[in-house]
Amino acid sequence: MNHHQRLRRIGGVNRDGSRWQISQEEAIAGIEAGDWAFFIRRAGRDWDVVIAVSKYGGKYLKTAADQLHPESLLALPRCGQPAPP
Repeated sequence: MNHHQRLRRIGGVNRDGSRWQISQEEAIAGIEAGDWAFFIRRAGRDWDVVIAVSKYGGKYLKTAADQLHPESLLALPRCGQPAPP
């Protein structure tokens, strides 16, 4: 599968405990507009979510720690599923 097609949605938890999720395309547009910035926390460290471009020109999200594939994001629970304890 193409890198830019592997993620469909991203999500998280607001400070009040409510959950949110948006499409990858909405997240990319928000990052490019300077409205949003995203990160993940793994192993006690924060990693920025960045925009990458596939060799086919498709934009996709990955973390700054990832090489080509968005492995860190794909390792997270699916949107709507609780994180493991």
